[in-house]
Amino acid sequence: MVCSMTHDEAVALFDRRRAAWLREDLRAYLDCFTDDLVFGSPAHDPPLDGRAAFAALVERSSTALRPVRFDVHAVATHGDLVLAEWTIEMAARADGRRIAWRGMSTARYREKRIAVWREYWDPAALARARS
Repeated sequence: MVCSMTHDEAVALFDRRRAAWLREDLRAYLDCFTDDLVFGSPAHDPPLDGRAAFAALVERSSTALRPVRFDVHAVATHGDLVLAEWTIEMAARADGRRIAWRGMSTARYREKRIAVWREYWDPAALARARS
């Protein structure tokens, strides 16, 4: 069962996830998600099922890119739904080239972890940032 979190609890979990990602602590990052996580984004439709599938995605990404910054512009809660607007920046490990993009995510929390995560961002804007 998905449960409500207070705004402060939601922000704390988002901040814990953000900090783990920035310091490249994969174990702490993945600990923010339930084992049965469902993750979707413009690049992953249909969504990935399970934390193991998401972990494989994160591991593949981290071999090519390193996190530079993760700015959170706003977080809102509505029952068990948490909405966040953010900008992230990553650098290519091979040549240091930076890529930044802005997006929004929705999450449903369960047992103080993220059970459902969906990202929304413009694939065309990300493609332009990469070129």
